[in-house]
Amino acid sequence: MTYRADQLVEALRGAGEPTRLRILALLATEELSVMELSGVLEQSQPRVSRHLKLLTDAGLIERFPDGARVYYRLSSETSARRLMDAVLDLLDDADGEADQRRLDAVRRERAADAEAYFEQIAPSWDRIRSLYVRESAVEDAILAAAGEGPFERLVDLGTGSGRMLTLLGRKAKTAIGLDLSQNMLNIARANVAKAGIDKVELRHGDVFATRLPDLTADLVVVHQVLHYLTDPSAAVAEAARLVRPGGRLLIVDFAPHALEHLRDEHQHRRLGFDDAEIRRWLAEAGLECDAHTVLPPDREGLTVCIWTGRRAAVREVKAA
Repeated sequence: MTYRADQLVEALRGAGEPTRLRILALLATEELSVMELSGVLEQSQPRVSRHLKLLTDAGLIERFPDGARVYYRLSSETSARRLMDAVLDLLDDADGEADQRRLDAVRRERAADAEAYFEQIAPSWDRIRSLYVRESAVEDAILAAAGEGPFERLVDLGTGSGRMLTLLGRKAKTAIGLDLSQNMLNIARANVAKAGIDKVELRHGDVFATRLPDLTADLVVVHQVLHYLTDPSAAVAEAARLVRPGGRLLIVDFAPHALEHLRDEHQHRRLGFDDAEIRRWLAEAGLECDAHTVLPPDREGLTVCIWTGRRAAVREVKAA
């Protein structure tokens, strides 16, 4: 898709103001809420909201509600992204240095809060995880989605207490679990050892930059991780990068919900994900969404969803 002349003028007019350029540069790094943008830009929320409306009307950014909050990100439409990439490429990095420093401070605060939370709740993590839906039903569905195996290499991103490793590890010749919490990793080591599963490597690692080689895992699992992240689409892209031809990526997370207390009490950044959003991220990462399993709670609570993304096998690519 390309712009007509009048559309291009409107898009350029939307971007053509210093604060709006600053907003675009910030959203190029991650999705942000009005409150976060207001703090980084050091401007009032009503003023920032007006700029965001103009950018949204110009088709340069996307607005999406998440519970009681609203987040913004750069448009996923190809022409708009090409235009924004060209504009931001011409922008002097020095103009945004102060904004980036303030954004880094926001990130550090978020990371400190999350680290403190996970270190505190690590011993009771599995109990907290089971509050919302019957865990046995979720794990049965995960086993079905993963397939029979055996797997040459299993990668569990954000492994937490290692439950996915103990659930799936016996089907894998080798397995790797990554987590940023050393306390969680220690619990995972104990759980894996107790389960008698060997050939499991547990590493301190970042789901956004795993340092693992491309196309080397035939099963990658991201279990109840995305809703904690500032940029879940980037985590999906990194996870998908690891999937070899014919391999699978399992994403397990919540459907959209309105339990706002989970933000403060349990550090949830996103209140679930809709099917279209996850499917788009998988497609952008080169995977086909093979299945979407929905597991509603027995009574009250959260609905758990399992998305299965698959990379086409080499023979399928050649046949196409």
